[in-house]
Amino acid sequence: MPFDHNDHYHPLLLRHLPPHGRTALDVGCGTGRFARRLAARGYEVDALDPSQEVIAAAEAAGGGPRYRQADVTTQDLPAGRYDVITCLASLHHMPFATVTRLRAALAPGGTLLVLGCYRGMTWWDIAASPANAVARAAVYAGERLRGTYAPPLKAPVRQPDMTLPEVRAEAARLLPGSSVRQLLFWRYLLTYRRS
Repeated sequence: MPFDHNDHYHPLLLRHLPPHGRTALDVGCGTGRFARRLAARGYEVDALDPSQEVIAAAEAAGGGPRYRQADVTTQDLPAGRYDVITCLASLHHMPFATVTRLRAALAPGGTLLVLGCYRGMTWWDIAASPANAVARAAVYAGERLRGTYAPPLKAPVRQPDMTLPEVRAEAARLLPGSSVRQLLFWRYLLTYRRS
């Protein structure tokens, strides 16, 4: 069904953008939906993803970002370049320590926003299950009624290997001053601002 957990959190992420930001890096951009939202906010956006298939779909959708097939774990990132770096449901596809590479690419005062996935179930996840079923059914029914339903392109999927407490511990170690907030739909929001 078409309800996308990551898209659900786009408004929350947009509220965390730094004021007066100009440059953005979207890591693991997929088909570029959030990168296009950043571009619509006036950001000059570099959008990276290791999958050629999803980069092709992102380029076909257009919208302003510069899309590039690249692996951020090996890609040279310009030091101090980006006012905001976003990473939506993609950090668990790479070593968590990749956040140090992202931190180095932040401009002074820049913000790192990670919408991440974690391993395991908490009571919060159990509570989210009924809401998830209702949201998925509502979106599916609405798109069918409007005649707009199209099966989404599926990006590569990998199960997360870190629990939420492990994510919090590593974030505190590698990104002092960061915060990790648990969200519904098996997600967390990591925010870090470079001083």
